[in-house]
Amino acid sequence: MSSLSIRHGQETSEHEWETVNRVVFPTRDQDLTMPLYAIEWTRPHLTDQVFDPRVDLHRIDLLSMNKSGFQRLMRESADARPATGTDEVFTVDSRRSMTIHAARHVSLCTFFNAFPAGYWRRWTGVDRVRFTATVQGRGTVTLFRSTGRGLFSPVTTLDVDAADEPRTVSASIPMTGLVDGGYFWFDAKAGADTPLTVSDAQWAVPVRARTATRTTPTTLSITITTFNRAPYCHDQLKAIASDTDLRRRLDTIYCVDQGTDLVRDQPGFEDTARELGGQLTYLRQANLGGSGGYSRGMYETLKASTSDYVQLLDDDAISEPEAILRAMQFADYTRKPTIVGGGMLHLDNRTILYTQGERFNRHTWWYGNTMDLEYNHDFAASPLRDTPERHRRVDTDFNGWWMCLIPVSIIREIGLSLPVFIKFDDTEYSLRAAEHGYRTVCLPGVAVWHQAWHDKDPARTWEEYFFQRNRWICALLHAGKPTRRFMFEMLYGDVNVGLKLIYSALRLRHMGLRDIMRGPDYIVQSMPGKLAEVRKAREGFDDSTDITDLDSLPEPEREFQLNAQPDSPQAIRKAGTKAVLKAVLSRRDGTKDTRPTTAITAKDAVLWRSFVDVSSALVTAPDGNSVAWRRRNGKLYRKALREGFRLSRRMLKDWDRLAQAYRTYDMASVEVWEEIFRRTSSV
Repeated sequence: MSSLSIRHGQETSEHEWETVNRVVFPTRDQDLTMPLYAIEWTRPHLTDQVFDPRVDLHRIDLLSMNKSGFQRLMRESADARPATGTDEVFTVDSRRSMTIHAARHVSLCTFFNAFPAGYWRRWTGVDRVRFTATVQGRGTVTLFRSTGRGLFSPVTTLDVDAADEPRTVSASIPMTGLVDGGYFWFDAKAGADTPLTVSDAQWAVPVRARTATRTTPTTLSITITTFNRAPYCHDQLKAIASDTDLRRRLDTIYCVDQGTDLVRDQPGFEDTARELGGQLTYLRQANLGGSGGYSRGMYETLKASTSDYVQLLDDDAISEPEAILRAMQFADYTRKPTIVGGGMLHLDNRTILYTQGERFNRHTWWYGNTMDLEYNHDFAASPLRDTPERHRRVDTDFNGWWMCLIPVSIIREIGLSLPVFIKFDDTEYSLRAAEHGYRTVCLPGVAVWHQAWHDKDPARTWEEYFFQRNRWICALLHAGKPTRRFMFEMLYGDVNVGLKLIYSALRLRHMGLRDIMRGPDYIVQSMPGKLAEVRKAREGFDDSTDITDLDSLPEPEREFQLNAQPDSPQAIRKAGTKAVLKAVLSRRDGTKDTRPTTAITAKDAVLWRSFVDVSSALVTAPDGNSVAWRRRNGKLYRKALREGFRLSRRMLKDWDRLAQAYRTYDMASVEVWEEIFRRTSSV
């Protein structure tokens, strides 16, 4: 095999490079996921904002725009991509190989295959990256680099004339101009009459920049906690078992089964367990929620003292195994021990990225998207290359535990997860780590497919209790002096669920505040029985009574239809205030209705506007399997708001004492968790 090499600056010898990003392709579900890996090349179309950021300071005056101007705007915003199927452009030969058909052109500036150079520049000491690939046929391989603004330019073009035998092409690129972000990638174009095969493409970094102290390759343990999602969890195990590269770095998978539908009873589990051998540790324990399952995996990893990292994975996610390796290899090079998170792609719409890391607002004590990057970005409609804002480096405060790599050294220093069952455990962990000087980086090219949140509404389930309780436990642990905004947030939540006639959520929210004030020992001792108590507290409310037989219900007087007229923030606040006053003062009693006022779809049920002037409503559940006949009860609402005000006022008054109690208790310590595991071992 011959070699063609283009170099920039002083090259490092062959044995001093380590591959950290392999270019991979999907071998299953290609029609659902391919835009995340490779796309047909099209002519770039960058927006004015990339070249002149001042354009965002100008207001668009649509009233002064004529028809021709409006049509031009629509043409520019329309997706210019041709409808050519990818199988007409290229073929995936294997996990590491693709063939570009004659006269066709592909781009690897994609979520999974562009190298996140800006992140490596910021968080590691790497100063140069080397690209290598095996090629056969005729054509060109062009390397590109972008900046944090999304501007990109070619680095070099490697001409390929290797019709007879495969050849290796390589080039190294200096890590310059990347402070604000940027990617490296390659495009490949086949000759006019000859296809071009590109195999084993990869990005490597100098080993001298490695900060992991181990002389041998680092290893990880994977923790998957599951509760009655046995088929999904088994699929995760099979995916990991089939990836040879990942298993070379794997100590064991801690499969923490907390359910009654057991993973070990799945068809084929014995074969999977036999294939994994000692790389699978199957554990049964009481249902301690996500925090209990993940803490068990952290705890066992600490005891075993063989792994450098713990990779947390959701049971009902689909993994890209290469992403797990990338997270670990990035962590090997960070200047300080770093939590490396992965993004969440939609399980039911595979090319849509829900989020790539989030920020935490210490004013509202709630989380949100990072640097105004919108949730739910579709890379099929807006590829990475043509989405300049996605080239900017995004610094995050925490990462969801659907996929999160934590160095064992951090766990050893700051402890395990809080014993809070579910919700806010992942957020609190990163806040705690940051206070000890350890950052969380959500690395592009690292992600899992997970069920999105659009078919969930915590306010309509027992989860509302844990959201409310754990949010303010987290604040007690990490906030300074409480502000009046904290009280506003507590009351705003009460007002919001009450406007939507979810009175069971009011009970759970107040139950959460009362339990916080009972102290940290109560929170710890309530594991795992609290869930049953919370479920019991929801019973008996109209909004918590699911009805599956629609024929047993009278027809609603009308169907709700949202007339969504755009409004200013001031007008929305004014309308909201008016709706609250109206609901509080209302004497309407829907508990005696013999017929619902309206029917409200699950999509519209999240909006308080849908319930204005409604006496009672048939509301579809988020999963679409049932409805609840919610009934207005003004007397109950007013009583609940008074109780919420009393509890929030009391909590803020006792804040300093409570904060001191929670901070000195050390809830996340190994000792506390050992006591929980011991106490619940027979449950």
